[in-house]
Amino acid sequence: MKASPSATERASFVRRMFATISGRYDLMNRLMTFGQDVAWRREVVTRVQLPTAGRFLDLGAGTGDLGLEVLRRDPRVQVVAADFTPEMMQVGRRRPGGRQIRWVAADAHRLPFAADTFDGVASGYLLRNVADLAGTLAEQRRVLRPGKNALSLDTTPPARDIFLPLLKVYLHTLIPWLGRLVTGSRLAYTYLPNSTESFLPAEDLAQLWRATGFARVGFRRRMLGTMAIHWGAK
Repeated sequence: MKASPSATERASFVRRMFATISGRYDLMNRLMTFGQDVAWRREVVTRVQLPTAGRFLDLGAGTGDLGLEVLRRDPRVQVVAADFTPEMMQVGRRRPGGRQIRWVAADAHRLPFAADTFDGVASGYLLRNVADLAGTLAEQRRVLRPGKNALSLDTTPPARDIFLPLLKVYLHTLIPWLGRLVTGSRLAYTYLPNSTESFLPAEDLAQLWRATGFARVGFRRRMLGTMAIHWGAK
């Protein structure tokens, strides 16, 4: 029997994978979601409820979609974008507004920030990729100021309903084909559906948020139940 990859091996694989697709990552997100991911990120930023000129952490930032949306609404916000893939952050720096963001190489399991630093923390497509999910949530809660909100946008296993056969074709046939066509990497977009189906259902993830100490936890599903936005307050 083949042994499961260690946390270090998994992190190394994920980093290499995102480095490979960094140049076309944003385009693929738009294509895979039919452009809806832009609206979902706007919903995340709205739910963060940042104060005027507050401090915001875009965690697992990739190319900075969430941080850039925050700045679009309030250029006075201090945005920190943290990610562990330099190639993704390099793409983000070159985007319009990217120079206004403070980019930080960081591991989501061990954030290099003091407790009670940020007025809001949000992540897009991070949680499904971490080795220690509870630890990552605990770190987000640690760096949040009391009373402030953390949010996540991520894929979630589809429900077993009438749409499941169609979603299976979409996840396991269309997405890998499109990924190879657009980015040259079928592997990255085979990993995506596989990791989605093995991830916690939205209800279980909400329970983990509560177990980590978050209050006022809630979530909403999107895109026929294949995406979920979760939130909680410190």
